[in-house]
Amino acid sequence: MSGPVTTALDGDVWHVTLDDAARGNVVDQAMAEQLRAALEQRPGTARAVLLTAAGPRFCVGGDVRVFADAAEDMPEVVGRLAHTWHDTIRAVLYCDVPVVAGVHGAVAGAGLGLLGACDIVVCARGTKLRPAYGGLGLSPDGGTSWALTRALGAPRALELMLTDGTLSAADAHLFGLVARLVDDDELLDVATALASQVAAGPVRSMVRTRGLVRRAAVRTLEEQLVDEERLIRESAADPESREGVAAFLARRPPDFPGAG
Repeated sequence: MSGPVTTALDGDVWHVTLDDAARGNVVDQAMAEQLRAALEQRPGTARAVLLTAAGPRFCVGGDVRVFADAAEDMPEVVGRLAHTWHDTIRAVLYCDVPVVAGVHGAVAGAGLGLLGACDIVVCARGTKLRPAYGGLGLSPDGGTSWALTRALGAPRALELMLTDGTLSAADAHLFGLVARLVDDDELLDVATALASQVAAGPVRSMVRTRGLVRRAAVRTLEEQLVDEERLIRESAADPESREGVAAFLARRPPDFPGAG
């Protein structure tokens, strides 16, 4: 794949790169469509996805120049892009394997929603994160309002979005928007190693765990208990669990990729 998104298979990790560095990896129709295609074209041997970006900025959000050129047609253009981008976010959110992201530089607008859909986000210390919608007179899309509210809570999320503020990498880590904070020059190495570690694990049970965690915030404990029982039964029927139990009793590392 060439264009604003490139892909490569690195062992059992499907490495997807936002590759429009000259424009800050801006989100337009081509970026949205190609990112979704990259996820859908993941080889069957890939047990994890690693999402990174080329250039000094991870993603600067939507293509404002296209919005301006649309003039009176801007509602249609913005709405169509939001619709396409939301399908892309769903492709990340419901990916059949865990998705690890390594982010750096600047993350704005739709890029924040993208982070919220990933399972594990590694963030370089120098990164700045900004909703950026308020300065354009727009409300959020791409799951940005969901990701920020889920991580920061409603008061902090509103303060950030209504003042068009910026969040430092340290604060994003403190509030839980990103999982791990690393030095800028270590980002790619750490994110790559983490993706490989995840790929070596029980990915099917990881995906079940992801679903449980994401649903927990909107359900009662009783609902969660019912779902946990159903999913642990599924996991117990999976070759991964048989391998994990056998490895534990044999006091050896489990070979989840070889479990089928």
